Amino acid sequence: MSDIRFDDRVAIVTGAGGGLGRCHALELARRGAKIVINDLGGAVDGSGGNSEAAEAVVAEIKAMGGEAIANGSSVNDEAGVQKMVDDAMAAFGRIDILICNAGILRDKSFSKMTNDDINLVLDVHLRGTFKPIKAVWDIMKAQGYGRIVVTTSSTGLYGNFGQANYGGGKLGVVGIMNTLKIEGAKYDIRVNTICPIAATRMTEGLMPEAVLAQLKPEYVTPGVMNLVKEDAPTGMILSAGAGAFSMAQIVETKGAFVAQGEALSAEAVAAKWDEITDTTTQTAFKAGNEHGGNMFARVSEATGG
Repeated sequence: MSDIRFDDRVAIVTGAGGGLGRCHALELARRGAKIVINDLGGAVDGSGGNSEAAEAVVAEIKAMGGEAIANGSSVNDEAGVQKMVDDAMAAFGRIDILICNAGILRDKSFSKMTNDDINLVLDVHLRGTFKPIKAVWDIMKAQGYGRIVVTTSSTGLYGNFGQANYGGGKLGVVGIMNTLKIEGAKYDIRVNTICPIAATRMTEGLMPEAVLAQLKPEYVTPGVMNLVKEDAPTGMILSAGAGAFSMAQIVETKGAFVAQGEALSAEAVAAKWDEITDTTTQTAFKAGNEHGGNMFARVSEATGG
């Protein structure tokens, strides 16, 4: 199998001053890419900010003979995001890869969570994914090439106590991917999602030390390289942690036609509940129209129409 290379490719990695983003950026650089290191340099809760972390990663890349520039913009600030893109184009002339990795936490039980806690987390995770993608989208369309990775979480896919705000944002980015994989297909823009389990600033104190020791952020990065390579898939959710990888999917059962008109009641649905929830018939749909097609197929089967 040939080596995965990114020679002459230009990548922007958000939240790349440490943790997962730093590992992704360093590996891309080792494999030939030119890198924009974006990091606001704030605390885990989103407060503060400076450019030291981003500059340090740039220095690491330059020390290995690579090319990189630093950018300290907030991913939720439209002017800052545009500056990040403008800086990339001025320095390197194109943008081939965008990895949306920036994140913060404001964990609290839902009763104690404030609107500020909700808004700030959604600003960084959801809007902070939308805005960088929007800023590079037309550039990638004009090039006829783009690779985008968004970052979800097991909290978004499956839930976790005290993280309703974080989970909402993290599942939201999967929704972004699901549409952009369709809109980007004709321009060879491929959009995927990474679901990492890693020991970073955001997971310190949440897991035992023995577990954290196995969850090195660099153990996630090889999966990300496969999501941004030339023959990458599109529309995939790749889970990664401790050197293990799996694919997550949203699936739906075949379901059942119940009735229409006056015959359709809550009790009629209950009577067919076992058939509706039969998991032996699950399917992963590629687009929303397949979901509707599944519903109408059940109607057609039942009515002969």
